[in-house]
Amino acid sequence: MADLTRQWRMSQSQLFSSGSEVGNLVVTSAVLSDSWDVNSALYTEINNTPSSNFPVRFKIDKRPNCNIIAFVTWPPCTKEHLQAVGAADFVSSSALKDTLPLFEFLCSKTNPCFSINKLAVECFKSLRGVLPFLRSEILNYKPLIITGHGLGGSVASLFTLWLLSEINLSNTKRPLCVTFGSPLIGDEDLREAILQYSAWNSCFLHVVSALDPLPRVFTSTRNPPSIESASRTNEYKPFGTFMLCSELGFTCFEEPEFILEFLKSTYSEVSPQFLDYKPIVEQLKLKVICQDTRLDVSTSEPLRAGITVQVLATGLGQNINMIDALITKTWKSTIHKAQVFDPSKELNKMKINMAQLEWYKKTSKDSGIGYYDSYKNESFTSDQDVKKFKKTLTLYWEELVDEVEKKPQKEGASFRTRWLFAGTNYRRMIEPLDIAAFYRDGRRRDYLKGRPKHYKLLEEWLNDDKRPASIPNINSKKKNVEASLTEDSASGHTSRRLAFHASG
Repeated sequence: MADLTRQWRMSQSQLFSSGSEVGNLVVTSAVLSDSWDVNSALYTEINNTPSSNFPVRFKIDKRPNCNIIAFVTWPPCTKEHLQAVGAADFVSSSALKDTLPLFEFLCSKTNPCFSINKLAVECFKSLRGVLPFLRSEILNYKPLIITGHGLGGSVASLFTLWLLSEINLSNTKRPLCVTFGSPLIGDEDLREAILQYSAWNSCFLHVVSALDPLPRVFTSTRNPPSIESASRTNEYKPFGTFMLCSELGFTCFEEPEFILEFLKSTYSEVSPQFLDYKPIVEQLKLKVICQDTRLDVSTSEPLRAGITVQVLATGLGQNINMIDALITKTWKSTIHKAQVFDPSKELNKMKINMAQLEWYKKTSKDSGIGYYDSYKNESFTSDQDVKKFKKTLTLYWEELVDEVEKKPQKEGASFRTRWLFAGTNYRRMIEPLDIAAFYRDGRRRDYLKGRPKHYKLLEEWLNDDKRPASIPNINSKKKNVEASLTEDSASGHTSRRLAFHASG
């Protein structure tokens, strides 16, 4: 505990909160104004042609620097719609397997089931027939923004999740989903399922005004989900980055506890039926230009200053308990990231052990006996020494393969070349030694019947990697090790993607 305390004190002058800077980048990038303009244009088109019977309408806006797909519901979703009986109910992913199996790819061994808002699912299901068309309109080389307002934003989020499972991320830019005033769509299990893909959480930017009732309805105790739902917590939880806006300013947060606190604390029964985000977006631009000084904070600690400014910008006042809680969470998250397993660093260590085995193989050959026979007969001291290197390598690759295998299975993901190459070298070098030990111990059964699982998966992923892209494999279990085992800052991902959109 003393060590952690010292780390905490040392980190006080080094840590800072980037939520306000991310918010400034979002506003100045034109992503918000461009996204809302397409939503607004879609509403105008519907008003001019109101005869459509489809509950969800969409619009594709092709621009020189990006494409934008917008979703809205008609008639526009109101607080009363979301407060109706059953509107807050969940539907579990297991219940969707037969009727809408499009999100089954999010299920994994560690997170086998999650729940989504039933109303959002029904709206998305109404678009199922046009999904192939929408997919065909997406160009690999062009940035894509997916946007929506209200319940249309919920549809946009589900469409983005589905699209992330469909596109080849090796040659296609990840889409950015921007929602305005949208209700929460899933439980804690859905949030955890999305977090299993380290970069996906940063694909979602949810803009919420302090005056908008829609994002808050499902957080109200007056409108809880049905107890019959399959959700583990029976509570809605946010995912992605939330841009929280008030009269005092704006900022970006990813911490679900604070986002929920903001939504609940600013809930009001007296609120507009339809909130136009155009004047809000324009006001945000003015705040960036004028550099509003009402949120200045005097403190010598950068982290406390940054978080205090963020909390004040949401309109919740200088809530000391909330500020302290966010500071503590930031510190714990930083310490955790410093302690987590680093596959790149560990892989370099494993190369040293592989070099020892390469030397063992060479000396065995120079002695006139192959390393297979030498290890099987245990004739030399080096045969005993090599067991230590073999054990270290096996533990590393068993753990690595197990971690990757637990992640959601996603067709089209590639096992990163560096790990696949190293894993193949390991398998080809070490498995013959396992076979030698197997038969040295006098076992008569077939080795392949009890072949270690991590060898089988490494070989399977290698074969998948060799398969031409034009020949699909519906049973593929290739995994993106880099995405599975390394966590990147969600706000950092969002910042880089927004900067790219801004630059065109």
